[in-house]
Amino acid sequence: MTQQEAIDYIENYTWSTTKLGLERTRELLDKLGNPQKKLKFIHVTGSNGKGSTCAMLASIFEQAGYRVGLYISPYIEEFCERIQINGENIPGERLAEITEQVKDIAEAMEDHPSQFELVTAIGMIYFLEENVDIVMLEVGMGGALDSTNVIDPPEVAIITNIGLEHTEYLGDTVEKIAKTKAGIIKPGCHCVCYDGLPEVTEVIKEDCAEKGVPLTCVDFSKLTFIEETLKGQKFLWEGKELTTKLLGPHQLHNTAVVLETVAAMRERGWKISDKAVKKGLAETRWPARFEVLGKNPLFILDGGHNPQCAEALAVSIDKTLGGRKVVFLMGVLADKDYKQIIEIIRPYAQEFVCLTPFSGRALDKIHFAEYLESVGLKASVADDVDSGIKLAEALAGKKGTVIGFGSLYIAGYIRMAYKKLKGIK
Repeated sequence: MTQQEAIDYIENYTWSTTKLGLERTRELLDKLGNPQKKLKFIHVTGSNGKGSTCAMLASIFEQAGYRVGLYISPYIEEFCERIQINGENIPGERLAEITEQVKDIAEAMEDHPSQFELVTAIGMIYFLEENVDIVMLEVGMGGALDSTNVIDPPEVAIITNIGLEHTEYLGDTVEKIAKTKAGIIKPGCHCVCYDGLPEVTEVIKEDCAEKGVPLTCVDFSKLTFIEETLKGQKFLWEGKELTTKLLGPHQLHNTAVVLETVAAMRERGWKISDKAVKKGLAETRWPARFEVLGKNPLFILDGGHNPQCAEALAVSIDKTLGGRKVVFLMGVLADKDYKQIIEIIRPYAQEFVCLTPFSGRALDKIHFAEYLESVGLKASVADDVDSGIKLAEALAGKKGTVIGFGSLYIAGYIRMAYKKLKGIK
């Protein structure tokens, strides 16, 4: 089996057409010797900020001298990004080798595992074989019934910012969604919670109390903003000056979650110096999160995909770009609340260039453009990503700004195409 054959096999079993539940993952991992039981985890769920949180923690723990696994979804540019150790993607030959091992067992199961369940099993085997000290484990969707939740109690369960998402699966209120996500909290772990909507925080507090789990609700007043430029942010945390390349106030909130998690891990005996924290945060790079790709015109890429992300983007445009008008290069998924997303960002829109994301759930670019025009906004349709970038830059002009936005399912293609067009390695 080659790397591409492995990816083709995995992607043949899409999670969105399979019922949620842990039974298949448990059966699959049991037949593989339960590798997850020999690993330690920080388990991360929420609606927004999961990937950034995992990336910062992975960088800090690597700087502290640990061998760190990182499990994320979706990927931006290449499939192997989903499983990393110390910043290096799983090699293609290892992906193929482990997939072949998993495939033999999956094929013999009466109920075939989904794509996400297959990747979860592959990741667990790889992390164990490579002797990682800790895995930053990002939930795919929800919490209680997500396949990553087959693990024993993690060191820390993190609940990032929560909003309405995947309501057909997780519930139609933020309280129901929070309860589902609280399913990753298990007796024996510590919980760190983003202190967002009061009704969400209350659900997490009640769940931790029922399970006897110590809880840290992040106190954002410990963080003092100093300055932000397109190169990064500077801030104080409990009087100590730190920096991050990640832009936007929401990323400072995610950083606060990370710093409270570090404190909880120190209490559990993990050795993490202040120097490792400072360097780990400063060196964290996370693509497609208000990422500056180039200038003249300024070209920013953000994989945001829901109203909360749109609100964060609006704040970043105000704070970092002075509220200027921009050309949005956009593609959205039909099952996302794209109408609300547009209402939030429309004050900043000079014009829209529409693309169709590479997903079966995508809203067709022509229908998207028709919707934008129906609400009084200027919209064009691009034949492909390359022509979309060229058109958006032409509309913005050398002194203008283009923001690629709307879905992680289009962000990676924009990123790859932009680098190719500009000769960036």
